[in-house]
Amino acid sequence: MNIQENQIIGELVAKDYRTASVFKKYGIDFCCQGNRTIDEACQKKNIDSKSVVNDLDAVIQAQGDNSTDYKSWPLDLLADYIEKKHHRYVVEKTAEILPYLDKICRVHGDRHPELFEINEHFNKTAGELAMHMKKEELILFPFVRKLAQAKQEGSNVVAPPFGTVQNPIEAMMQEHTNEGDRFRKIEELSNNYTPPQDACNTYGVTLGLLKEFEQDLHLHIHLENNILFPKAIELEKELS
Repeated sequence: MNIQENQIIGELVAKDYRTASVFKKYGIDFCCQGNRTIDEACQKKNIDSKSVVNDLDAVIQAQGDNSTDYKSWPLDLLADYIEKKHHRYVVEKTAEILPYLDKICRVHGDRHPELFEINEHFNKTAGELAMHMKKEELILFPFVRKLAQAKQEGSNVVAPPFGTVQNPIEAMMQEHTNEGDRFRKIEELSNNYTPPQDACNTYGVTLGLLKEFEQDLHLHIHLENNILFPKAIELEKELS
């Protein structure tokens, strides 16, 4: 693959997820803001785009491709995977992280008041993501599966009450952007998830879990914004 500076970031990561590590290295958002070109993103962050392209080329040309080709998956399989892997992860990890945050706020909050703000942001994330995932599981994903079934069977799809699949997708993408913004604040407040010198083990574990949560959320949002959603919109048009 010959990388060009005018390539769309989200499309590039959709083709080869190994490139995500390069964008992460340069602090470039490839999920919520993946609709920009490499050049546009680099200009905004005052980064040399040629360095980014060189690093991308190096990653792609590296021997051995262990990346998963999510783009080749059928729509219904991808929806099932997101729900069973990433939605379950969110449920399990929010239940684990929230008590830890409460504990380190009690113990360290007087010396590190930023913990209270991190706790507030993550509590909002937990609540908002729970509602967000329910909307996907009860409204959007069932219709995506109907589209995939209609394609396989050569049948028609009954028009959904929300008009077109693009309507719930636009709402979901806006909510993704909100979560991306919230986690950028958490990352800043925690000094890129770096425990202070007086941190106890629980403090370090909590920041490690938050960092892991953000990384999973990036992949979760990428799979939807850059692969599932565009393919669902395209398939709906094909079947109409």
